[in-house]
Amino acid sequence: MYILQCSDDSFYTGSTRNLEARLYHHQNGLVEGYTSRRLPVRLVYSAYFARIEDAYAAEKQVQGWSRAKRIALIEGRFEDLPALSRTAKPKPEDD
Repeated sequence: MYILQCSDDSFYTGSTRNLEARLYHHQNGLVEGYTSRRLPVRLVYSAYFARIEDAYAAEKQVQGWSRAKRIALIEGRFEDLPALSRTAKPKPEDD
């Protein structure tokens, strides 16, 4: 699973069996669609999964995240991810 940062500062999330080849395709406009209209792109995050099904599931999960949550993942701020959840509820304040 990987995240690319596009020239318009947006993020593209995908999954592949061969990251190096897929990145080459994205960077050279060989993947029609979102990234080909936002070149250049650069790899900002990748994670390895033993099964492509797991990478695809992670891709779909991250695609549903807010920009702030994606940035926290990219920056390695894993402890911030729960608080950035769209469904996270604030903790009640102590009296």
